[in-house]
Amino acid sequence: MTSNTNSHARTSEEKSLISLLPFGVFLGLFLGTGIVLTLNGVDFAFYQLPASIAIIPAILFAIFLGKASINTQINQFIDGAGHNNIITMCVIYLLAGAFATVAKSTGSVDASVQLGLSVFPDYLLLPGLFIVAAFLSTAMGTSMGTIAAIAPIALGFIETANLDAGIVAGCIISGAIFGDNLSFISDTTIASTRSQGAKMNDKFKVNFKFAIPAALICLVIFFVIGEDIPFEQAKDISLIGLIPYMVILVLALSGVNVFVVLIVGIILAAIIGMLSNDYQISSWVNDINTGFSGMQDTMILALFIGGLSELIKQQGGLAALTSGVKSLANKLCPNNKKRSAGIGIAGLAFACNFFTANNTVSIIVTGEAAKNLATDGDLPPAHSASILDIYACISQGLLPYGAQALLLGATLKISPVEVVLSSFYPMVLFFVGGYAFWRATK
Repeated sequence: MTSNTNSHARTSEEKSLISLLPFGVFLGLFLGTGIVLTLNGVDFAFYQLPASIAIIPAILFAIFLGKASINTQINQFIDGAGHNNIITMCVIYLLAGAFATVAKSTGSVDASVQLGLSVFPDYLLLPGLFIVAAFLSTAMGTSMGTIAAIAPIALGFIETANLDAGIVAGCIISGAIFGDNLSFISDTTIASTRSQGAKMNDKFKVNFKFAIPAALICLVIFFVIGEDIPFEQAKDISLIGLIPYMVILVLALSGVNVFVVLIVGIILAAIIGMLSNDYQISSWVNDINTGFSGMQDTMILALFIGGLSELIKQQGGLAALTSGVKSLANKLCPNNKKRSAGIGIAGLAFACNFFTANNTVSIIVTGEAAKNLATDGDLPPAHSASILDIYACISQGLLPYGAQALLLGATLKISPVEVVLSSFYPMVLFFVGGYAFWRATK
């Protein structure tokens, strides 16, 4: 009887794991097409099949695999697409696009670029971008808000100083992920500490030991690859154009909601333009609309990923993934409970984020399982919360279909794949965090 029960459980889990296949279809179409076209010398290869189109067959496949009625699955898809985190990201996309366009039209971007070029020596420009992004993200508690504020400035750097857009994007996403993972007010920090029953101060202390060494290594990397950056500095810098960014930074550091920050930036940039460059209200309206339009594909993809994730969750895919990772962790370290628990939590967070493309959602989904692992392995809540947060953020920083890479790619006019290829901080943190935890659990 027991044998039959175990066999039935394995069969059920295998069927649930099959529900993860639609993500494989999506990745195969999107990445596969881009890679093949790149090898064939096609320009903008990853734009030939937009991610928002490549995901449609995956959604249809997920519905085909589902056992519920079509109406039920469509409702599940809509619930996922309408998740609070997904809608939040979409609104940020729209506001970020509008702010970037208005700031460019009114001269704020150019003014910020010129000031930045005058402050940073050429060999410190990339480390400087990383530090600014890390500081702002830690203060704001959001990688998306940080990217939305800095990306338009970075675009100006790229155009003026002839920088590699992929490397610049890598600096920004690296700094943004650093702060998102470490900040006291980050939604990932709040989700991880609450799910594990940990105190924020304790989680920060554990996290800090992993994050700082990884950040220092990244600074060295960006310093080395950032040598001999040519640029032509303007003689006159219009400081009035800096006001929107200065206000945004102050508001962000004060903990003001990112929506308010971006709206104030859009209005203030327009006012500055009207006072200094004869900027017209009609132009402002058109620029806002242009900014919205530029984020259309990114916003559609975010909605579709949210819906697809919910379908897979309802079909048991995420639960089966959780069970599989827990089993594998126990096999890897059968004689070290703490180490096994840590590996299981890291694997859960990383893998779940791979399929949901949302670090906060992945933490919420795996939080209970992570807490059970930590309890079984006598792992302190602060450590389990830290590992959960770290590896969810690492995964998010390396996904070409993640919100951060999509926003940077859309703003800097490059493929999101180029963004993640230079996302050094998540790469370094993956090994630094793993090594530090391994030594701590001898």
